[in-house]
Amino acid sequence: MEIKGGVELPARREDIELHTEDGLTLVGELSLPAEREPVATIVALHPLPTAGGFMDSHIIRKAAARLPALADLAVLRFNFRGVSSPRGVSEGAFGEGIDERLDLAAAMRFVAERGLPHPWIVGWSFGTEVALKHGRSFPVEGVILLSPPLHRTTDAELAAWAGSGKRLVAVIPEFDDYLRPAEAASRFAVVPETEFVAVEGGKHLWVGETQTRRVLSEIVLRLNPAALPLPETFPPAG
Repeated sequence: MEIKGGVELPARREDIELHTEDGLTLVGELSLPAEREPVATIVALHPLPTAGGFMDSHIIRKAAARLPALADLAVLRFNFRGVSSPRGVSEGAFGEGIDERLDLAAAMRFVAERGLPHPWIVGWSFGTEVALKHGRSFPVEGVILLSPPLHRTTDAELAAWAGSGKRLVAVIPEFDDYLRPAEAASRFAVVPETEFVAVEGGKHLWVGETQTRRVLSEIVLRLNPAALPLPETFPPAG
């Protein structure tokens, strides 16, 4: 079977709920390797809800569909407050990246309660703003930023990551709608240890199998590099 588009590979998938400190219930899904324990964990933060972002936004959905099988990763994805998807509706209302701190906190409590190993936050677009604003306070190994717009993240919030001991990976599309590599390099210079990845030909939405595979490979490179290169068929050829 060729791995592309909406292909969903074998995994243990569980509908889950997250409970925030301000009394909301958020809906989500945990995907685990089908026959092994995960070696690391993705906590996925989706794009802007007011622009249609949700837990099924395609890169996040494909990470959950592929990476448990291909890279032995756990993937926790959920709808931020006020967001709906086929999985259901998370209670509450859009919080401009501020109230979503409580959503991230609920996700990290879930990770701890389940004993999920080596958590990383993977944010895409608006999800990167939540990660940068709030992620330093949680026990994560690092943060991977896909198409960070840096609209809601202040320079002070970004600079606070310098010397944090957490890895910061910025994956910047060449043709991003909001922040392109040259400007991104300047903004991220306040965190000298940033792992800066400029993706030739990339666009903000990472549409197409070539861009999808590049993004997923950048994630796996940090969480389980032994699983690279990602196979293009399942079961893998050979």
